[in-house]
Amino acid sequence: MGEASTGFFGSLLWWLFFMYILLWPQIQYRSLQLARARLLKRLSEKRKSTVITMIHRQESIGLFGIPFYKFISVEDSEEVLRAIRSAPKDRPIDLIIHTPGGLVLAATQIAKALHDHPAETRVIVPHYAMSGGTLIALAADKIIMDPHAVLGPVDPQLGQYPGPSIVRAVERKGVDKVDDQTLILADVAEKAINQVRDFVYSLLKDRYGEEKARELAKVLTEGRWTHDYPITYEQARELGLHVSTDVPEEVYALMELYKQPTKQRGTVEFMPYTQGGEVGK
Repeated sequence: MGEASTGFFGSLLWWLFFMYILLWPQIQYRSLQLARARLLKRLSEKRKSTVITMIHRQESIGLFGIPFYKFISVEDSEEVLRAIRSAPKDRPIDLIIHTPGGLVLAATQIAKALHDHPAETRVIVPHYAMSGGTLIALAADKIIMDPHAVLGPVDPQLGQYPGPSIVRAVERKGVDKVDDQTLILADVAEKAINQVRDFVYSLLKDRYGEEKARELAKVLTEGRWTHDYPITYEQARELGLHVSTDVPEEVYALMELYKQPTKQRGTVEFMPYTQGGEVGK
């Protein structure tokens, strides 16, 4: 083999290796999508339901594995509404949620569509569903939480400040001692609180009764806690929410397929204990 041929094959190998490095994130992501689809199909058949997921995790996707951060968006509401609309009217819906929250508009649309579905609706929370995620969960007939999963308050946020705190600050200081911009902000905050409270009440009144629905709507929107306060399963039960902990095993397996590969090494590692002390047997 001549020197020119050796150089050609060497260049070809380097080119193929370079293309493999560039395309590997896409190949890996496609493999994950197929694995998720198989699990969702199995879960749907097991529970005889339409299974929908809204899972917001940072993922490395694209040509250079660039991380994307996700929240509830208008695009999410369009896709979830389409899924709910296409679901059989006599078939239950299982909506798996993992989210820090997002746009109130989008969360409200999803919650309304879920609430209006004729058959039973269940929201499954394997880890957390905060803010707008909780708003959606409140629309379901049942909330299924991992024993250590959490929900959160749904008090509206205006920029970096909680709406109830803005109103409270003006009340304490006095309207004559704050500027016009703060007064306008407090007015908007008060309207936002009332709007979310009324909507939560409308979601809950059919299943909880008017009195309990008003109580829950007030507690969850009044700013009793910080916006990131974790409402545990036990506290959700104490509040009177319809919650249980029978999360299907397939949901945990599904979450394993939503890793966040932004580092070469994960921040958490563990070694399962095996009987007899033999590792990996």
